Amino acid sequence: MYDVVVFGSANLDLVATTGVMPRPGETVLGHSYAEYPGGKGLNQAIAAARSGASVAFFGAVGADQAGELLCATAQAAGVNTDGVTRSPTRATGRALITVAEGAENMIVAIPGANDEARMPSLPDASVVVAQLEVPMRSVIDLFSAARERGMTTILDPAPAVPLSKELLALCDLILPNEHEVSVIGGAEHLLDCGVGAVVVTRGAAGVSVYESGPDAPPIWEQPAFSVDPIDTTGAGDAFCGALAARLADGSDLRAAIRWAAAAGALATTKPGAVPSLPLSVDTGRLLGSQP
Repeated sequence: MYDVVVFGSANLDLVATTGVMPRPGETVLGHSYAEYPGGKGLNQAIAAARSGASVAFFGAVGADQAGELLCATAQAAGVNTDGVTRSPTRATGRALITVAEGAENMIVAIPGANDEARMPSLPDASVVVAQLEVPMRSVIDLFSAARERGMTTILDPAPAVPLSKELLALCDLILPNEHEVSVIGGAEHLLDCGVGAVVVTRGAAGVSVYESGPDAPPIWEQPAFSVDPIDTTGAGDAFCGALAARLADGSDLRAAIRWAAAAGALATTKPGAVPSLPLSVDTGRLLGSQP
């Protein structure tokens, strides 16, 4: 049995840093270029593992060098990758990322083999996590199976698109950022469709939590942790994976979100996605250093 199962994307991130974001039709000079393992699914699986969870990752990569790198990176973090398939016809996914001063970023994701990701079977687990960089029908089927077996379901609704009531009714938690939440209908709409809790990440403004049920508290806030950010790539994935790990460990929602907020903050202090995902000891140190 695993603590966390993640079904999602795996990409090779191609990252350029620059002083300012280019406007449409404009060319700007970059400062540096690097390639990192990434993809929301892979990031979240590794983030959960680095928060102390036992993790299995399901997805798809190409039969290429990039795919081998991504699987090896996950395995080095302690993530089981037996559920990762190799496509003979599609290349491993790519993400083209531009990072400007102030840590803001812009991302274009090319799915590649991620379009062929499937869940052949669902192993026993406490928490199941998915995003929308893989086929949505597969996510719905996965969450339906997870619900039938009493597992907690967490959806990262990125990239943001309108979501069916069928999927929303299967989500215990949904984790949009401040831009995505309006695209998918707003927190009240999501709760009305059956989502258990809506956790809205707002960067330096912290986290807003909306819960359903007659005894649920009103909206409550988790303040952001004070850090010096250099690259926000992967911060949301660090939050998601860390949250899943703490819920699987038995933490209540407030404690799990506080832990996840610390992990997400630390992820902004290093470049790249996977390289920035913090270890449990570092997240605990940040928690202990700030009220």
